Amino acid sequence: MRAVSLILLILGTTIYMLAVAEEKPAKSEPVGITSNKMAVTVTHRGKSVQIVRNPNNANTVKADYAITSRACPPFCILPMQLAPGIETIGELEMLNYLVGASNNPDILVIDSRTSDWVAKGTIPGSISIPWTLLNLETSDPLTISDIMESKFGAVQLDELWDFGQAKTLVLFCNGMWCGQSPRNIRTLLRYGFPAQKIKWYRGGMQTWEVLGLTTVAGGPPDY
Repeated sequence: MRAVSLILLILGTTIYMLAVAEEKPAKSEPVGITSNKMAVTVTHRGKSVQIVRNPNNANTVKADYAITSRACPPFCILPMQLAPGIETIGELEMLNYLVGASNNPDILVIDSRTSDWVAKGTIPGSISIPWTLLNLETSDPLTISDIMESKFGAVQLDELWDFGQAKTLVLFCNGMWCGQSPRNIRTLLRYGFPAQKIKWYRGGMQTWEVLGLTTVAGGPPDY
């Protein structure tokens, strides 16, 4: 009887120790952006925001960006080069443009997604111009022309456009399967917008989220 009690005591102690061990947080290793950069500061809607990577080593991607097999068409994998002259950029280049946009009004980082997606979170330092407003099938020439002039710095001269003072545009949407920002880029090219002034962040929100980079609550469209 005493032996049984001893066995039960040992078993109970072991279970308790295992439970306590499970409650202890896993070892936390630093999560930098690069080996010598932990954070980047940008301006978003007039406020300073630090972009960092999620410090939790056990963090996982949000469900909205975890789907791997969206129906194709329309959600097909897009090429690395969207069109001749268009520069495709990654996260480090995107961060540089975000810092640039915070200090230079001639750079715009544009979230091309619809408002329902933007409401789930967006990249700090970007503005919201839904792709539907810059798409000939869902918008109209007057709206597109107004955005080109009031937001992008282009000047309309009768039938022609002057892009001499046009801003550098960095567009993104939900990822390499998302056609929203690519459609807008093709529209801009049709209007004659210089390809060298257009940048495309192909990874979009899906890759941004996979890397655990900071997002902020999305506001209303900026047009």
